[in-house]
Amino acid sequence: MLALRATLDPACGAALTAHVLRDLVFTPGSAVAGVWPLPGEIDVRPLWHALHARGHRVLLPQTPPRGRPLIFRVWHPGCAMLPERFGTERPDGPVATPAFIFVPLLAFDRAGNRLGYGGGYYDVTLAAHPGVPAVGFGYAAQEVPAVPAAAHDIPLGAIMTELGSVALRV
Repeated sequence: MLALRATLDPACGAALTAHVLRDLVFTPGSAVAGVWPLPGEIDVRPLWHALHARGHRVLLPQTPPRGRPLIFRVWHPGCAMLPERFGTERPDGPVATPAFIFVPLLAFDRAGNRLGYGGGYYDVTLAAHPGVPAVGFGYAAQEVPAVPAAAHDIPLGAIMTELGSVALRV
């Protein structure tokens, strides 16, 4: 899936942003957690800018030691970004609790199962935030017939791609 993803255009994030803003409903002013994209991932930065412009608090993760949930920090356009583990970046803003979580993925299926990067951070994070809607994001080409799921895996409410919504349950 990494090799496939490397052939795709990160700029498809603009189309993904349009679908999110059309298809998902956020409580006014709510805190929405996302990620700063890694090289090769669909570029969701336009979404964070759009949500911020609409009055939402955008949160980006700080990666704690393995086995602990992600810590979400407030981001805003122009804020300083600090280098983070695994080549990501995060803001140095205050810690906040998300009301909605966007989850990166390497592969997904129509049941809402996702294949991540193997660290288990989102499994632990979603378990620590029961009832908080979680939506995956990636390229449509990352869809597979079935992702192996363990008992501790929490299916996502939807997957958003540059082509629209998949497995919408939120």
